[in-house]
Amino acid sequence: MRYPHPSFKTVLLRACALAALTCWAGAGAQMRYPETAKRPVSDTYHGVMVVDDYRWLEDDASPDVKRWVAEQNALTRRYLDALPQRRAIAERVATLLRSAPYQHYDFQYRKRLFALKMQPPKNQPMLVALPPSGALSGMRVILDPNVIDATGRTAIDFFKPSYDGRYVIVSLSTNGSEEGTAYVYDTATGARLPDVVPGVNYPTGGGSVEWASDGRGFFYTRYPQPGERPAEDMHFYQQVYFHDLGSPAAGDRYVFGKELPRIAEIALHGSPDGRHVLAEVRNGDGGEIGYSLRRPDGIWVNVAGFRDGVKHMVFGGDGNLYAMSVEDAPLGRILSIPLSAPAIANARVVVEEADVATEDVLATRSRLFVTYRAGGPSQVRMFGLGGKALGELPAGSVSDVLVAERLNGDDVLIRTMSYVTPRQVFRYDARSNKLVPTRLNGNYPFDMQDAIVTRDFAVSRDGTRVPVTIVAPRGVKRDGSNPTLLYGYGGYGISMSPYFSPMLRLWLDYGGVYAVANVRGGGEFGEPWHLAGNLTKKQNVFDDFAASLRMLFDRGYTRPDKAAIMGGSNGGLLMGATLTQHPALMRAVVSHVGIYDALRWETQPNGEFNVTEFGSVKDPDQFRALYAYSPLVNAKDATAYPAVLFTAGDNDGRVAPYESRKMTARLQTATSSDRPILLRTEAAAGHGIGTALSTRIEEEADAYAFLVEQLGMRPVQSANR
Repeated sequence: MRYPHPSFKTVLLRACALAALTCWAGAGAQMRYPETAKRPVSDTYHGVMVVDDYRWLEDDASPDVKRWVAEQNALTRRYLDALPQRRAIAERVATLLRSAPYQHYDFQYRKRLFALKMQPPKNQPMLVALPPSGALSGMRVILDPNVIDATGRTAIDFFKPSYDGRYVIVSLSTNGSEEGTAYVYDTATGARLPDVVPGVNYPTGGGSVEWASDGRGFFYTRYPQPGERPAEDMHFYQQVYFHDLGSPAAGDRYVFGKELPRIAEIALHGSPDGRHVLAEVRNGDGGEIGYSLRRPDGIWVNVAGFRDGVKHMVFGGDGNLYAMSVEDAPLGRILSIPLSAPAIANARVVVEEADVATEDVLATRSRLFVTYRAGGPSQVRMFGLGGKALGELPAGSVSDVLVAERLNGDDVLIRTMSYVTPRQVFRYDARSNKLVPTRLNGNYPFDMQDAIVTRDFAVSRDGTRVPVTIVAPRGVKRDGSNPTLLYGYGGYGISMSPYFSPMLRLWLDYGGVYAVANVRGGGEFGEPWHLAGNLTKKQNVFDDFAASLRMLFDRGYTRPDKAAIMGGSNGGLLMGATLTQHPALMRAVVSHVGIYDALRWETQPNGEFNVTEFGSVKDPDQFRALYAYSPLVNAKDATAYPAVLFTAGDNDGRVAPYESRKMTARLQTATSSDRPILLRTEAAAGHGIGTALSTRIEEEADAYAFLVEQLGMRPVQSANR
């Protein structure tokens, strides 16, 4: 929580001291929650009546809701600030995040290298230009959001340089809203041009831009403008427009998209020479993707439809498109499609299906860099354009390898990291066939040499083996006494890949074990793994996660009263389902910006985009699945629920904050235990994208102080702190 002014926290604590009935000195005292009215509303789905006592909490503008949120925030603040170790944890979190090294990422190469640079303690990343070699000595800051907004609440959504590198388009939004407006900057001077194009980005369908080859204008995704459609349609019907540089946005012209679905999500990609533009169109978030190509004559042609199984497509430098398709190849294979006849019917196979999941492909002058996912970790194999195998890029065990950007010829930038190795950026030199270190990322003031990473497997209820990565202190005793945090997600075909986080250093310093469950619904084993955990099969995700927890018990890492779980967004749904289905399996839960009212999810703008992933109550079979696992529906009275910290952002356009409000209200009423059910709503944030570093520090401090208290943790000696 951010305080409106410096003295606000002091006022709260003084008020706490005066109101003994609603405040307490420590975490062990009986909770007394703010009063929450029940105002039942009933709905009937396929003959099943469902009563919703907390529908009134959906109204963001209601004075009653605002008052309730303020009371919940005050309660949460009093509890967290009273924790004995909260101050020390906050100081440690601040040190870890503010002293983190600079990092360059989101690379784009056009004449020179462009990237976002995060340089703590700055609140937001800045846009920089570097020489083609990536040498830091030639770095130039084009746009620093921290300068234009000292509060740290203005963020870069995305950017795109022109083909000659002279200009760059930047989408900016505020307060974590992701409601982006496009501006154009001169890369040599950093001066902003008069061009302003609103409505290019929104959290429901995202946004994208791409330059014309001559740099005189650009294509962009556009949402309806005021007066064009009814209010309920304003965050749908994304289309592509063209803006002539130097002209008012009101005169921009439509070029593509009227025929697309209401829930289309468009991403634009230019060919290396700028003569072609590829529109990647997603039919919502369930994994159906189509591709349309704009030819040099301005005509758009369909390359692949939603049912053709193409999951990824890029331009090659040889007059071909290269695609990753799962049609007749569940784990994916690479196709070549000629630009002269751009249709999936003309595709030929260049790299056959492998024994691990094919994730994507990047084409250079004469090579294909194909990324494979093996249950979480990844690897990159190289092929000639005709499919001849050329070897594999080196990578550590249990690590993630990303082909970050194409440079000149066959050279590329490679990013690697693992749970215990920070992200490193290398330039792959094709001529010498070597990875050349760069200085694009700095070094942390600590290491993880005291940790060991192992891979194990849980067995889910239907017999499926589920990978679990475990990061533990070296020499950890398997006596069931270790505080253990299990993380999960399980949706949209998104893989939980190895990821380096300073927060893991904090967790290890408090004697914790950290684990990640690669549950179904993700893409760890390709599209079959995803489809086994979406729509009516979503329960598999929750079964996989519960099995992962039990495996940690069986292996002697921990036990229920020393176990905690964490997830966010779709992972928040996983948290809600797990705690309602298995309340005795864990002591504490931290659930960020989650989905909990599965029956009402599709009534939100972004929820409609997610029908292809979760299903709809309009379909009888899908309703039955949603009803069976909806955390809000399945919370039971007089149940001893674990301690829960829900977090939400007032400006969240991806998951409405009322989801967290309703679930908090339901559990506070239902629980029979004295463990706290808390809600933390952040006024200056949304779904987490674009959140200021200062705000993230407070959020992380609260989450880890909560977990440390609930699991009875204390700092341990470490040479790496």
